[in-house]
Amino acid sequence: MDHYSELLGRCAQLPPLRTAVVHPVQHTVFEAVREAMEQHLIAPVLIGPAAKIRAALAQAGERESDYEIVDTEHSHAAAAKAAEMAASGVVGAIMKGSLHSDELLAAVVAPEAGLRTERRISHAFMMLTPDYPRPFLITDAAVNIAPDLTGKADIVRNAVGLWRVLWGPALPRVAILAAVETVNPKMQATLDAAALCKMADRGQIAQAVLDGPLAFDNAVSTRAAQEKGIVSPVAGQADILVVPDIEAGNMLAKQLIFLGGADAAGIVLGARVPVILTSRADSVRARLLSCALAVLMDEGRRRGTLK
Repeated sequence: MDHYSELLGRCAQLPPLRTAVVHPVQHTVFEAVREAMEQHLIAPVLIGPAAKIRAALAQAGERESDYEIVDTEHSHAAAAKAAEMAASGVVGAIMKGSLHSDELLAAVVAPEAGLRTERRISHAFMMLTPDYPRPFLITDAAVNIAPDLTGKADIVRNAVGLWRVLWGPALPRVAILAAVETVNPKMQATLDAAALCKMADRGQIAQAVLDGPLAFDNAVSTRAAQEKGIVSPVAGQADILVVPDIEAGNMLAKQLIFLGGADAAGIVLGARVPVILTSRADSVRARLLSCALAVLMDEGRRRGTLK
């Protein structure tokens, strides 16, 4: 199945998602924004210094009349304004423009913004690769640096919610990754994996099947799991890969993208609206996928299938 076309096709039945594009002062931002508009994924609201936005539009060959612009003094004010508009329902998603991710996310999680939920925010990559038979998620490879057990539990919950919006109502298979597949008291990732699995057994993490610790090969290869004698409902067929820290996740995701030819879509979860967090190195295809995830998350929230 062409999962890329399938996901975009599902969005074609939905109205464009009104999206705050924060501080889009470089012309390269508009390549993806224009494509997302033409695919009817988003209706962008450009937030930032109006003069700089107009200059970027002109450099990109875009007509200013095609866009709504909200003038702010600088990038920090643009991020705060986007959060305010999202909290009041004026926009349904936030997209990173030409500012640092930290600056944007600081505005999203600020108590006065009103976008926080009971969960920690986290990031998920949805990966499409020809070497694996189904789409899968990697989390967290961009936001939480070295999450503790409580943070990892929220990371899992957020990813499960996204997966169920995309492919539910089946329960996703969640692999808690470590360097080994046995519990080792000297390796914190294995202890956290075991604890997360017990939390799932006790209903503290719901609507998913968890197993771990699992090494990466055992999580995605049935043959590797069988050779090690691992009997697991998750091993070899994981839908969600939960990494121990940001460095492991970032390297894993980028290896799959740049050496494995994977398409990747990035989204921030755990806030009241989806945050499209893309990189300057992302392809237009990847940015469109990220927009599609935001559209489907918004629809899931309106239908009540996502908190």
